[in-house]
Amino acid sequence: MRGDEFYKKIEMIVERVSEYYVGDEWLIRKILAAGLSNGNVLFEDFPGLGKTLLAKIFAKAIGADFTRVQFTPDLLPADITGTKILRDGRFVLQKGPIFTNVLLADEINRSPPKTQAALLEAMEERQVTIEGETLLLPSPFFVLATQNPVEQEGTYPLPEAQIDRFLIRLIPGYPDSVEEEMEILHRRIRWRKDDPTSEVESAVTLNDFVEMQRAVENVYVDPKILRYIAEIVRKTRDHETVELGASPRGGLSLLKMSRAVAIMNGRDFVIPDDVKSVVFDCLAHRIILKLEYEIEGYRAEEVVRDSVESVEVPKGEWG
Repeated sequence: MRGDEFYKKIEMIVERVSEYYVGDEWLIRKILAAGLSNGNVLFEDFPGLGKTLLAKIFAKAIGADFTRVQFTPDLLPADITGTKILRDGRFVLQKGPIFTNVLLADEINRSPPKTQAALLEAMEERQVTIEGETLLLPSPFFVLATQNPVEQEGTYPLPEAQIDRFLIRLIPGYPDSVEEEMEILHRRIRWRKDDPTSEVESAVTLNDFVEMQRAVENVYVDPKILRYIAEIVRKTRDHETVELGASPRGGLSLLKMSRAVAIMNGRDFVIPDDVKSVVFDCLAHRIILKLEYEIEGYRAEEVVRDSVESVEVPKGEWG
């Protein structure tokens, strides 16, 4: 796919999502970058901020098959992956909702660990094992999950192994201005419904999107940029406030997102600013603070900020 064609399709997707979602365009572009990297996204913020709506609109905009699963305390692993049932004297596979392109795991922290764990294999290896039989998931496949960070009653914190499998964590936040709040109200009047996603038409085909994913893999990364990423990740582990720093998977996430951001900005090579633009989204959720610092109100984002500031920005010709 040529660079100009790629960029045109990027803008078509962003424009289509923006028709229905009122909010930060950079947030939309980061979701798109994660999708181009075939990565899972965790939306973490208060209720009512449009996390579910945004995920549904994005899936439709890229022409993907989409399934939403509402996570509840009584949800079983088989309710997600599927199971084998007896039919006409033989066992046949009944596939679960995970056999899709984009799986929206709504309020993922409302299900117990055993059910959450049903997604681990799918999120990392794009396959599931049902009663000893391993089945590949459709391509592309990624999970968009939502959770409320403040409500504790009836929730089960995601285990570190699962959090680490999210390429990025995004915090949508409240609307930036009264004008944005008013635009949300105006659109509700215009749509005459709370959920307009049934009207969303795809901006590209799924085949187009798969081609775009392949194009990201061709983005050049200079060895100096690779060192820059590696040093930032390692610095998070050395910080005095940290019990557990970012994993090597965190470095891979930063690499993938940097390449996607670069090509979305019209370049076939990564520059340091690409890395810095997504470093908090890729690393902060992977960091576990020491209890005494957490009690004092220290945040993982501060660890990432200190780590980035302590690493010298490489200089050179990157293309």
